[in-house]
Amino acid sequence: MLACFTDYLSLCRSTAAIGCFFLLHFSFCSTISAACLNGNCQVLDSCSQSTDCGPGLYCGNCPALGKSQPFCTRGQAIIPTSVIGGLPFNKYSWLMTHNSFSIVDAPSLQGVQRLTFYNQEDTVSNQLMNGVRGLMLDMYDFNGDIWLCHSFRGQCFNFTAFQPAINTLREVETFLSQNPSEIVTIIIEDYVHTPKGLSNLFTSAGLDKYWFPVSKMPKKGEDWPTVNEMVQANHRLLVFTSVASKEAEEGIAYQWKYILENEAGDPGVKSGSCPNRKESRPLNSKSASLFLMNYFPTYPVENEACKEHSAPLADMIGTCFKAAGSMLPNFIAVNFYMRSDGGGVFYDLDSVNGQRLCGCNTIAACQAGAPFGSCKNISMPSSSPMTSAAGSFSGSVQFSKSASAVRYPNHFVIGLLSMPCMLFLLRL
Repeated sequence: MLACFTDYLSLCRSTAAIGCFFLLHFSFCSTISAACLNGNCQVLDSCSQSTDCGPGLYCGNCPALGKSQPFCTRGQAIIPTSVIGGLPFNKYSWLMTHNSFSIVDAPSLQGVQRLTFYNQEDTVSNQLMNGVRGLMLDMYDFNGDIWLCHSFRGQCFNFTAFQPAINTLREVETFLSQNPSEIVTIIIEDYVHTPKGLSNLFTSAGLDKYWFPVSKMPKKGEDWPTVNEMVQANHRLLVFTSVASKEAEEGIAYQWKYILENEAGDPGVKSGSCPNRKESRPLNSKSASLFLMNYFPTYPVENEACKEHSAPLADMIGTCFKAAGSMLPNFIAVNFYMRSDGGGVFYDLDSVNGQRLCGCNTIAACQAGAPFGSCKNISMPSSSPMTSAAGSFSGSVQFSKSASAVRYPNHFVIGLLSMPCMLFLLRL
């Protein structure tokens, strides 16, 4: 294990080093330090409220791993282009939220109790402010409009509906207009049959001016344009659909023509295995230069997410790296992205971006303009540079002494799915 760290630069050229590094990386996250106060606490320091923790952190815990006492937890990503800029888009790794719209406590706009699964805990605006750069959105024809629904059998119901899709897309437009150097990717699980429905929707939301044209997307696995070129051309929104015909009909890229993807749900979190999704080409195919790594179970459970985002996630990155022919993921898609045992998906992204951008074990050790492999000497875990425009850290993930008990609505849905009436509905 020590050899992995002392000879990191040479070993990281081999597949084995990736797994070795991730295991060592999380061995530093097994203990929680003594309490501190007044915004001075760092990752894993004990805390009693979010104001105890430094920038980009919140006060959380992880009972699923036996860590019931609250400690400071990462809640914000380092944007890799802010450290090493100017590279092709496919040379970076980004955080993506699965079912970004399916938010705990989101009010029902249909006047009925919503009966579906939840995957996130804060608004899309807040997700973007916290460094999420990929959104998975399920879009359906519903009530004469296009809605975001977490549903089944290709149909939206009033008890699976969240809100008109244009509301969320306007959040994206606001973020892009306020952050002119940022790039956002949207992947649509597409159940929209209205002719030109999606293209009209994005135009109505004011997002057409940011559109990355399909004609400029690499078709044979070549590098994408650099992030600087994309920003200069204002091509800062990448949109992909699950319906192949819409590439010709509406100019919306067919997802699996440009992205390799592993299996979603339980097959995607099975230890030691990283199969490709059936619609995707094999992960080791060289005909696409973007790789989406799904890492979320079929049935999302909030209080288990911190456990999922600990060592198993790091191990799965290593497994998928091998399956993809030594290709690191460009997007890591998760549920409840802020929940972890300390660093979670944020530390994993730091590690992946550090390895691919500068040959260091974390992007925090990269030095712009320095030779590849020239790394700053930093400790792990460490406080990381956060942007001043962070999102908030209150709500479901706040575990201060004054916080109310956290509810787990997905347990209720899982229970209902075992009932005969729900099994009947699922067969419809």
